[in-house]
Amino acid sequence: MKLNCDLGESFGAWNMGCDSEVMPHIDQASIACGFHGGDPLVMQKTLALAKQHQVAVGAHPSYPDLVGFGRRSMTCSAAEIIALIHYQVSALIGMASVQGVSVGYVKPHGALYNDMMSKPEVYSAILTALAQYPQKLTLMIQATADLVGFKEQAKKMAVSLYAEAFADRCYGDDGQLLARSQAGAVLTKEAMLAQVKQLVEHGTVTTISGKILKLEVDSLCVHGDNIASVQAIGEIKDLLS
Repeated sequence: MKLNCDLGESFGAWNMGCDSEVMPHIDQASIACGFHGGDPLVMQKTLALAKQHQVAVGAHPSYPDLVGFGRRSMTCSAAEIIALIHYQVSALIGMASVQGVSVGYVKPHGALYNDMMSKPEVYSAILTALAQYPQKLTLMIQATADLVGFKEQAKKMAVSLYAEAFADRCYGDDGQLLARSQAGAVLTKEAMLAQVKQLVEHGTVTTISGKILKLEVDSLCVHGDNIASVQAIGEIKDLLS
């Protein structure tokens, strides 16, 4: 199981996350492409940091929502979603190529990620965007009980998938993450480590009501803007080793 983190989400004078503290411990860095966070200089610095620590790089595109940090859903046509994915991925790949860094996957951010998992038309548009891209890119989606259906559709489009679980977020009984507005949605360090250990040893998570969910997981996400996650990341990495 790989360890991934969403990084490069600062913008101008506004700082988000603890990129330099997190990068030495992770396998995959999902780097913001400017629509919810990140700017050219932040992208450049984050790519250099990933290269320094030999971390695999992915693009982290979102809806065009800087003010809302990409956490507000937008009603976009399939053509718009395809174009905004191509635009952001191309920006990161261009910046990465200057430093001799390759980009291997795409992980949508925030509301775009949530819409991808809950709205078939959004998932289809994102698959189309990656299928059309001249470079092979793997799509990172959430590991759910319904992963088979997502895999079948991706296979038809010749798009590979990474299924990810979350170290620091609580799950609802439907297998979706609890909304951040709900109490207990973001786990404490102790609960986080317990959830990671359960995933590693049993391939399951325990939901908010105590239900046990089986998950097929390729990569585990920790959030760089969650101080508890940053403080625990070394211990999380040890659990995955």
